[in-house]
Amino acid sequence: MFPSVTLSFNLAPGVALGQATTAIQNAEAQLGAPPTLIGNFQGNAQAFQASLASEPYLVAAAIIVIYIILGVLYESYVHPLTILSTLPSAGLGALMTLMAFGFDFSLIALIGIILLIGIVKKNGIMLVDFAIEAQRNRGLAPRDAIREACLLRFRPIMMTTMAALLGGVPLMLGAGTGAEIRQPLGYAIVGGLIVSQALTLYTTPVVFLYLDRLNAWFTGAAARPKAARIAGGSADLQSHPAAIRNAGN
Repeated sequence: MFPSVTLSFNLAPGVALGQATTAIQNAEAQLGAPPTLIGNFQGNAQAFQASLASEPYLVAAAIIVIYIILGVLYESYVHPLTILSTLPSAGLGALMTLMAFGFDFSLIALIGIILLIGIVKKNGIMLVDFAIEAQRNRGLAPRDAIREACLLRFRPIMMTTMAALLGGVPLMLGAGTGAEIRQPLGYAIVGGLIVSQALTLYTTPVVFLYLDRLNAWFTGAAARPKAARIAGGSADLQSHPAAIRNAGN
């Protein structure tokens, strides 16, 4: 019911869709158009904006679900945080690799980072699962348990990481039709795995020990008031022997 005009545009070489939409929005703001002039994107640009708007909520939901599942598995509020601590290094590695090779942070690269959430956290799961089992079943100290986990789980961690990393190499180096879509995905996966593998083998044991101490402090702080109440009740009974005798009678 209103007059409308469709303006089409193509991307210049080396310009991402997100940069183009931002430039168009800035140009629209500089025109000083009246409020009755309404503009919106259609096609790929609209799908791109819709996907970016929902991605933070999807990533947050995925992390929350992972935390709940790991919390139920390990019966702990703290140890799932040790596993989730491996995720920032993967995202940092993916972003650094994309920047180093001149790729924009496109929607495909974002998909690669989301895939890293599931791939990278298995390193933490292998270490934390073994350490918790050693603590609970064999009574090892946290330091000894995580050290033994690092020694015995090093080869499985390297094998699974190399399998996932080498699986992403064809995406990264492949050429031909559609390579511009596949390559950001491959670079994000391979770069994220390399950096996370180099860092998490050192950071995960440290995070595990500090969070275990924090958990012990919280557990001890919660147990102290209960112990004080029990001690107070025992003192009251000892100070009233007549009441005890009457109760017994």
